Amino acid sequence: MRDGYIPGVPCWVDTNQPDPQAAVEFYGGLFGWEFEDMMPPGSPGRYFIARIRGADVAALSSAPEGAPDTAVWNTYVWVEDADETTSKVTEAGGTTLVEPFDVMEAGRMAVFADPEGAAFCVWQAKGQKGAQIVNEPGTLNFNGLNTRDAEASKSFYGSVFGWQTLAMDGGFEMWTLPGYADHLELSDPGLRKRIGEMGVPLEFADVVASINPISPDQGDVPAHWNVTFAVSDADATARKATELGGTVVAQPLDAPWVRTTVIADPAGATFIASQFEPENRALASSTQASASTA
Repeated sequence: MRDGYIPGVPCWVDTNQPDPQAAVEFYGGLFGWEFEDMMPPGSPGRYFIARIRGADVAALSSAPEGAPDTAVWNTYVWVEDADETTSKVTEAGGTTLVEPFDVMEAGRMAVFADPEGAAFCVWQAKGQKGAQIVNEPGTLNFNGLNTRDAEASKSFYGSVFGWQTLAMDGGFEMWTLPGYADHLELSDPGLRKRIGEMGVPLEFADVVASINPISPDQGDVPAHWNVTFAVSDADATARKATELGGTVVAQPLDAPWVRTTVIADPAGATFIASQFEPENRALASSTQASASTA
């Protein structure tokens, strides 16, 4: 179980919902999440922490006043100082959408948009230290930036978080944070060795997110961050999502290392459900085609 992250690593996801109680029913049925409303009695909004085996994995909240009708999943990046990050975002050409503010005793956060308009959050932890379980069914597996200008994104996120990039077979790229593998090795000895045995570059241990180019045939889809949840069976997850009132945006397909599907919840928030499939390692890359849809 994780107990915090290091600066520059995506650490949390939540979704703003027009009907958070309906979202609780959908995601509880889909992933088996259990929920606790963290807002005091009488509060106008709701903030449900989702848990697996008692550990925090994500959250569902009321949509803030003036928010778009369509729900979205939000990516949070761990930082040491949200106010200092605000200055970095401004200097790098980004926009502050919500100035840093305290979230009770949980932490301090802010919301930004990169120069292309992709929104993301930062989290300066106090009592709440991000997702405690990741990379197992029903939990956060990955975050990805969908962009039309990868080079500009590299400059921006490199300046703000110190991210670099790793080119992978198939022509796609990943965000890396130098030194992240050293941190992971402390709690997971032998990580680099296992990655090497999988046949991927050792630098993959430093990966923190993906870069997904938006293709011309996607029309006016804006730049945005997406969220991937791990599942044990992508096909069964797609069927269950439909039964619960969601929509399968992209049918399950095989891609390198995974079988994925893109799903929209009843309020329209999209996410990727990814089933780890080692035997798919040799497939020609189609990961981006599916990831960019979400």
